[in-house]
Amino acid sequence: MMHKNKKITVFSHLLAWLVLFSMPYVLSYGQEQDLNRVIAHFWIPLVFYAGIFYFNYFILIDRFLFVKKTWQFIIINGIIIAFFLLLKEQLEETFFQELARKSSKNAKRTGPPLKMFFYVQTLSYMAPLLFSIAIKTTKRWVKTEAERKEAANYKLQSELQHLHYQLQPHFFFNSLNNIYSLVDSLPEQAKTSIHSLSKLMRYMLYETNMELVPLSKEIDFMKKYIDLMKLRISDKTEVTYSFPSEDTGIKIAPLLFISLIENAFKHGVSASKESLINIVMNCEEKNILFIIENDNFPKKTDDKSGSGIGLKNLEKRLQLLYSNKHNFETTVKDDCFLVTLEIETT
Repeated sequence: MMHKNKKITVFSHLLAWLVLFSMPYVLSYGQEQDLNRVIAHFWIPLVFYAGIFYFNYFILIDRFLFVKKTWQFIIINGIIIAFFLLLKEQLEETFFQELARKSSKNAKRTGPPLKMFFYVQTLSYMAPLLFSIAIKTTKRWVKTEAERKEAANYKLQSELQHLHYQLQPHFFFNSLNNIYSLVDSLPEQAKTSIHSLSKLMRYMLYETNMELVPLSKEIDFMKKYIDLMKLRISDKTEVTYSFPSEDTGIKIAPLLFISLIENAFKHGVSASKESLINIVMNCEEKNILFIIENDNFPKKTDDKSGSGIGLKNLEKRLQLLYSNKHNFETTVKDDCFLVTLEIETT
């Protein structure tokens, strides 16, 4: 790709100079053209313009202007322009004497003062200098911007990876903590839970390393986790859930919803009171609406059944992945905890 871009750049430069060298013939099409006049007044200055342009583009701008040696840059270019002006005059007097005599006679009759002529010539030689500065500066800005975006993207990916790795042990230890409570009272359910957990961890380890996964796989993962959690709760807790039954074709960042379901089972279940956990997901086109409603039984401050990083982790990931394309709200009303998460996946 880089080799192809270089070829395109070289071709565009050659085409631009070819057009400039052809301009005298294009503008005087159908008229008699003096070749000596074209060479002296057009082609020689263009060669000098090209020299100023490329000398600045490849050498002077990088070595002086971009490293804040502005005065040296101005002085060197002043010397170069003065040299080319004198060289042009010398070439005209040496090789184009007849043309020089005609120009001298015309200048005496109707031409502008010598100072004005020198001023205009100087300005014409500054044009390729300014043009080279503009192109070089633009190219440098584009490169800097690309590097900045690459660095920002690398930082984003690193942070997301960190959050992803942070979530895995959090989920694993919370699940083990739940299974531990079954070992003595319900050993057979504990065995079943361990087997189910192994399937869930296999998904987390091997299928969630991609940026996006099919929503259908996430739904299957959540259903298995809900079934796993239902093994350890009593009949006093009613768990209902509703997910899209058909494949929506939506792809989503992995493991966005599991922290909310974990949180519902952690704070929405009581050993002595009746409780309800209701989980609903609706999809409309490419938008996802995820709602969890559960009774609220706040844990005591000395309860170590969870590290408390799940929801914080989720908020950070949502901000990084769906900065302006999500709405996340949590409310507590009448001892009921309600979570609403809307995500626009387009």
